Amino acid sequence: MNARMMVILVAIVLAQTFPSTRSEANPMHNRPPEKMSFLQNETLRIGIDLNLGGAITYVADPRDGNNIINSRDWGRQIQQSYYCGPTPFGGAHGGWKPWCWNPIGTGDVYGNPAKVLKSSNDGKTLYIKSIPMQWALDNVPGECTFETWITLNGPTAHVRCRLTNDRSDKTQYPAHDQELPAVYTIGKLYRLMTYDGNAPFTNAPLRQVEGSSPRWANWKATENWAALVDDQDRGLGVFHEGVFHFLGGFHGKVHDGGPLDEPTGYISPTRQEILDANIVYEYRYTLILGKLDQIRQYVYDHRPPAATPDYRFQQDRQHWSYGNGTTDSGWPIKGMLHVNLDGPSVPTMLGPETFYRATDAPRLYLCAAYHTKGKTARLTWRKLGQKPPTDGMTFEINPDGQTHIYELDLSAGKGYEGIITQLGIDLLTEPGEKGDYVEVYYLSAKRQD
Repeated sequence: MNARMMVILVAIVLAQTFPSTRSEANPMHNRPPEKMSFLQNETLRIGIDLNLGGAITYVADPRDGNNIINSRDWGRQIQQSYYCGPTPFGGAHGGWKPWCWNPIGTGDVYGNPAKVLKSSNDGKTLYIKSIPMQWALDNVPGECTFETWITLNGPTAHVRCRLTNDRSDKTQYPAHDQELPAVYTIGKLYRLMTYDGNAPFTNAPLRQVEGSSPRWANWKATENWAALVDDQDRGLGVFHEGVFHFLGGFHGKVHDGGPLDEPTGYISPTRQEILDANIVYEYRYTLILGKLDQIRQYVYDHRPPAATPDYRFQQDRQHWSYGNGTTDSGWPIKGMLHVNLDGPSVPTMLGPETFYRATDAPRLYLCAAYHTKGKTARLTWRKLGQKPPTDGMTFEINPDGQTHIYELDLSAGKGYEGIITQLGIDLLTEPGEKGDYVEVYYLSAKRQD
């Protein structure tokens, strides 16, 4: 099994074993009194608890005031949650061994809440800065800060999240799946609805996803959203533009319970990311309160542009990661990726999940400067319904240390057809030698001279 296959299979396993309910180990008697801060308009009221790290613990229609967010334990709510090496990390709680580095916004499994450093509410924007807690450890703050900005527009909440790392461990660990964000709702919202077919944005029939803890369902949300709704199709949608891999399901007895009870629904858009020891990482998402058809219509009205490949590595990794022990020069990214090629195996890069038709991007352009003795590389792709990418195209490189643009006619490659859902690059087709590296500037369907 090659490294690229291993990366994908490990990602799937990790995705299915995200915390199911975070759950009963969390002592209820430690719950601090609520200290709420709210934003409200005519159709949406949202609240954060400043005694729980500023996590979102309240979402309701102000006309009925019925809160649909579950807060039975510190790992639910709507909150930031990140994953990185090493595994194991510290002396994890017995119910969570082995567990990796995992700061979350509310608190830890022992009931120690996260600490808010700063907050503001001017009636238009809620802002929170906090120190998260390591989920599986006892009263261990994360060596990082979380920031959250929330604004309202009609029945939608627009949320911007930022992680700022300051870890003492400077190791560059492999990418992990990230919850972007983690969303937990009450038992009344038990129907998990999404679109995961090959004809997005055509009003094709939705599908109800069946999944439950301890192994949540995972699927390709080709319209970038999912929703938990009740029997009347009313509930909460989660829309994360550009993210195609979602997790979710329902835990407990359907129809049953409120914000502090055991039954809960779960949704999380996820993506593989490398989280450097000093990274500043941001993402945005939208919460949509309403009927299922209204949720979907909002997504259609704000649909992202066509997702043909256009990865420009000027300021970040564009959600790419590495396999076979490959690393780069770390954060911050300054104009390109400086990738080390001298590991013991073929150095690989793996792109984020995507969705485009091969006929829309028959050629790709790789701009790179190779400092190596190797003379060949290989571009690979994964098609809808395919698991590890098996098709690809080998091409010659010029290892003279100068920047070159390689035009790759993928229509000539084996199996480049249908819907493409992921790209990868074997930066060399054999292991590099000591000191070898490549500077990667972009991979795009558009040539940039």
